[in-house]
Amino acid sequence: MATDLKFEYLREKALSREIPDDAPAPTLELDSLDTLWLQVTGTLCNLACLHCFISCGPKNDSHDMMELSTVDDALEWARDYGVKEYYFTGGEPFMHPEIKTMIRRTLDQGPLSILTNGLLIDDEMAGWLADTFESSRYSLDLRVSLDGTTPEENDALRGRGTFEKIITSIERLWDHGINPVVTVTTQHAGAGGEAKRREFFEFVRSRGIDKPRLKFLSPFKIGREERRDRGYEDHERLVEGDLGDTGGEHLQCSSCRMVTSEGVFPCPILIEEEDARMGDTLEDGMESIDLDHPACYTCHVDGVTCTT
Repeated sequence: MATDLKFEYLREKALSREIPDDAPAPTLELDSLDTLWLQVTGTLCNLACLHCFISCGPKNDSHDMMELSTVDDALEWARDYGVKEYYFTGGEPFMHPEIKTMIRRTLDQGPLSILTNGLLIDDEMAGWLADTFESSRYSLDLRVSLDGTTPEENDALRGRGTFEKIITSIERLWDHGINPVVTVTTQHAGAGGEAKRREFFEFVRSRGIDKPRLKFLSPFKIGREERRDRGYEDHERLVEGDLGDTGGEHLQCSSCRMVTSEGVFPCPILIEEEDARMGDTLEDGMESIDLDHPACYTCHVDGVTCTT
């Protein structure tokens, strides 16, 4: 509750300020590289969700699948910089033909979370993931996206018939001994409120998962979500002074970087923003960043973090 009140205060403060047109954005230093994201399948996905902030889909190849050698290079850099945890995302990570090798090699270095829609996790893959989880010295977490407690809610965003397939994958993982994190974006009315969150917990519990793990994420008004709903308004941006006493330590980009086939970016949100590219290697990504994209506003006022 205290955290909710904190970010409600930040939202009210942001809405009440006056912003000069020439006000500069805050600059954020990288405190430490704790978290490394890998866009293993680039922007290729087996779904084309209407609220996807980077417009992933079967025909989006703006970021190619990462070569295994590129992932190995990133892991080597990460060792040198003392990275503590890893995330795989896409697109849909389980579309990568070498995903198992990538998972094993990453788990040799640290904890790994995989963001997935779950549709490609069949019984064989669920069993392999469970065995890998049991034998690894580090933790393996699965985050499965679901956007409603009914087919009508979920399928309106993720596509016809996806609700039952996602639920089946969640139950399959649970049956194999993995308790996935069900990730919910709050596009639907009330989805970020206490009543809807309680409804989600009870729904997941009703499917036989007696210890539900859920994560709720605010939408970013870019990519397909901008076309589905709306883009950012002029006041929805950060300027110097907005970060206040926190100095931006609550923002995930103060301790993470994203690697794709196209280079290094500050975070998973901005890989389609050409100006956000920092360079070819993690060394290039150790620089400070300007929080000059409207998506930075969402992270600040809603306390968004893509980590589990």
